[in-house]
Amino acid sequence: MPLVMVREYAGRIDADVARLALEAADIPAVLFDAGMASLGLGPIASARLMVEESDLARARQILDDSDD
Repeated sequence: MPLVMVREYAGRIDADVARLALEAADIPAVLFDAGMASLGLGPIASARLMVEESDLARARQILDDSDD
């Protein structure tokens, strides 16, 4: 299945926390461009959190709930 982006993060730490939250809920997730995000370039080089398309709605819900 193709990977789709759930969210973008300006920093590596926030992206990793979100990735771990999804993996704790049994949703495999990967970060794209996380190495660039760790340089502190913000929106120029953000980390993209990716999941399988079939997990997208559930992943969004988990991340939205963790924002509250």
